Amino acid sequence: MGSKIVEEEATLRQLLNDFAAIDGHKVLVHGGGRSATKIAAQLGIESKMVNGRRITDAETLKVVTMVYGGLVNKNIVAGLQARGVNALGLTGADMNVIRSVKRPVKEVDYGFCGRCGTGGRYFIVGFDT
Repeated sequence: MGSKIVEEEATLRQLLNDFAAIDGHKVLVHGGGRSATKIAAQLGIESKMVNGRRITDAETLKVVTMVYGGLVNKNIVAGLQARGVNALGLTGADMNVIRSVKRPVKEVDYGFCGRCGTGGRYFIVGFDT
């Protein structure tokens, strides 16, 4: 889910209601870029974007880790828990759940920005409530 959906109260509420209504095990992958940009600015870190993609240097990586894995993730988990969904919030770094692959440097070096690769599929499949 993109940041616009998970960072605005009304759209997040609708997403969580719809997601909670889905039967069985499920995985929600979310963004949080708008919050990351806002927090970075508050910390005096300039956000650099090219064609809608973030240039992620070492300082920006700290911010996006904090925001995506903390603020946004835990807000989603708490919202699902409040709806009776036993939820767990992980990042790709947790138990090697998702490995990323660095975006190839062509015209632009996006820094620590990549795409999802392989990961701990067996952990997710083997996880039982």
